[in-house]
Formats: sequence, C-alpha cells, structure tokens
Amino acid sequence: MAVVNLRRLASQISRNPSLSHSFRATIARSSASSVTSSTPTSSAKVSDRIVNLFAIDPDGHKRGVIGLSGQTLLKALTNHGLIDPASHRLEEIDACSAECEVHIAQEWLEKLPPPTYDEQYVLKRNSRARVLNKHSRLGCQVVLTPELQGMVVAVPEPKPWDIP
Repeated sequence: MAVVNLRRLASQISRNPSLSHSFRATIARSSASSVTSSTPTSSAKVSDRIVNLFAIDPDGHKRGVIGLSGQTLLKALTNHGLIDPASHRLEEIDACSAECEVHIAQEWLEKLPPPTYDEQYVLKRNSRARVLNKHSRLGCQVVLTPELQGMVVAVPEPKPWDIP
C-alpha cells in the first residue's frame, strides 16, 4: 500500500515542472529503493545469521546458545540468562568492568581476532592474580560470525563482589 502511494506521489511530482530537478530525482530514488526493499531477498533471512554456540555455565552444565552474526557474545549470553544484563550495561570497552569475562576453548581462540590492548588491560586489571588467562576474553568484545558456529565458551562464577 505504501509503495503504491509513493509511486503515485512520484508520478505527480514528476509532472510538476515547478519542482527542482534534484527534488524530483530524490523522490524517484526513494520510490525505487522502497520497491526493492519491500521484496524479500535471500540475504535478508534471519536464519542465515544464526550462530549456534555452547556455553558451560558455572555449575558445569553445557547449554545451547543461539546468537546472530554481528551480535556480541555478551548479548547472546545475556539473552540466555548466563550473564546478568544489569552487570554490564554498556558494550563499550571504556566502561567495561570485565563482568562479561568468558573463557573460550583453544580451538576457537584461533578463529577470533586477537584481543585489543584495551581488552587485555581490562582483563588484567580485573583478574585476581593480575595475570591474564590466555583463554579469557570479554564477551562484549567478541563479535559473532558464521565461522564461530559450534564455539564452546565457559562462563566463570561471578566474582565475590558480584554475589548478592
């Protein structure tokens, strides 16, 4: 319905010579793009973006987790109740308190981009021994991709100051 109205508006505008050429071109482009965006394409399917993961919870139980390509690991884990969403409100490294720390199995670490200096700093700052565990990553900094299908991550126990 909206596409039909937009086409009708575009045809009325194109017949009006008092409107500028650039304005008419803008309306024509927007009506053409709305027609193409309203038709489904195979790349727009959500099912193409699904990334299935496995998470080991603090009790040692293996749980299936579904995330989307382009989404952070933190978002996928909070959606499944494995990390408290209130403990990590921002997905920016500057505001990070390492509450989204996860441990990633070795074979999957090699498929991830290396941690940034900032990520390493936050992990070291918040570790008990001030030594970086080579399997530790921040869930807010790991972006899911189709190559991570089947990845295994462990969610550690909350730190003592996080337990109510």
